[in-house]
Amino acid sequence: MIDTNNLLTAGEVAKKLKVTVQSVRLLIKNGMLNAERVGNQWLTSIEDLNEYIEKNDVVIEPDDHERLSDDIPEIVALSFFSGAMGLDIGMKNGGIDALLACEFNKACRMTIAKNKPEIGLIGDITDFTAEEILKMAKIPERRKVDVIFGGPPCQAFSTAGNRKAFDDERGNVFLKYLSIISEIKPTYVVIENVRGLLSTPFKYKDIEEPIKGGAMMIILDKLKEIGYTVSFNLYNAAYFGAPQIRERVVIIGKLGGGKVSYLQPTHNEEGTDGLKAWRTLRDAFDDNLPMNVEHHFIEFPEKRLKYYRILKEGQYWKDLPLDLQKEALGKSFYLGGGKTGFLRRLSYSRPSPTLVTNPTMPATDLAHPTEDRPLSVEEYKSIQEFPESWKVCGGILDQYKQIGNAVPVKLGEAIAKTIIDDMNGIKYENTGFSYSRYKNTDEISWMQFMKKEMEKSRKK
Repeated sequence: MIDTNNLLTAGEVAKKLKVTVQSVRLLIKNGMLNAERVGNQWLTSIEDLNEYIEKNDVVIEPDDHERLSDDIPEIVALSFFSGAMGLDIGMKNGGIDALLACEFNKACRMTIAKNKPEIGLIGDITDFTAEEILKMAKIPERRKVDVIFGGPPCQAFSTAGNRKAFDDERGNVFLKYLSIISEIKPTYVVIENVRGLLSTPFKYKDIEEPIKGGAMMIILDKLKEIGYTVSFNLYNAAYFGAPQIRERVVIIGKLGGGKVSYLQPTHNEEGTDGLKAWRTLRDAFDDNLPMNVEHHFIEFPEKRLKYYRILKEGQYWKDLPLDLQKEALGKSFYLGGGKTGFLRRLSYSRPSPTLVTNPTMPATDLAHPTEDRPLSVEEYKSIQEFPESWKVCGGILDQYKQIGNAVPVKLGEAIAKTIIDDMNGIKYENTGFSYSRYKNTDEISWMQFMKKEMEKSRKK
């Protein structure tokens, strides 16, 4: 019998858990939360609520809060658009640990609070001034911020989306990020984004029609106005030890003169020229996935499996028989945001690393050869190289999204190492290393290409 002196209504429980009343009623209906019906409402006790929270390892969405510690490390850094903190983990591994995280998504905020309860936490970047951000991070008034890093929402720039750039609300968040940078003026700024950032059309200066690369030109102009010298490139994470092919634009700005070097590769496809060979899916599982781990995943529907079972390792939709290609595509089974990501199987052996563009790509005939199922949350964590102890919160779809959207940890490590080396006066020789499969992806060749394109546009 519930103690009548210590009762909570479903509405009060919902407020404490920060969920809907309907969700609380469902917990009661499923027997997960002990409660009794009194009149027309369900009542539970604080003890029963605490037992449910502890038994189910429930993480409640945290409120915005200041950093718990007053200690100031040697390198002062702030993280924005932190997500599940893949970039943060890599930066910390490389020697740069953020004092504050900025994240709007509920599930991501839960993940941050669960794994880094001591860090300062804020939500919507548009709700905070630079002064308020520094206060939440407990950075003394005269202490300079060394590094600000983050990946502003990329959907506005993705080649798979509408690519509205700064006309999109998420693009405006990008501008707010630049505004915060202009007020705080850290010595180094890092902007990580998708490849589409390099070619997103947008109107630029006197050019009448939107021009490909216009959005990037605006970003570079604003960084230059603030006082940053910029270097950037399109980096394949596999070259830095990540067991996957994943390409991301990384912009590093340094306040004042002198560009920061391009990231230093540690691996290449064949393991030549003094570099290690690309790591594979097998490496990721062998190195990062415990044998007895419990796997959590969402079953594939049979209508998808009929196509997956036809494909062999490394194949995708174009390897289906011609008559099935149209049938499959007509059912909108797109993975990875486009045709090239559709129905691709992950390679399990050298020399090809994994391609992780979406958390629902099939993995049959790989780690579990008898199972027709997608990679589990735990397997994706190992591919992204999150620590085994890192708890990803929220429902299973939330977990998939957080891991899929995260920056590979090894790429974050490479960024941190490059910045710290620059702090210490160490520059890397530019050997012309090809970091991706595309041309004109570094700031020099890209700008040369853009100048020609702008000249063509002005002559039209």
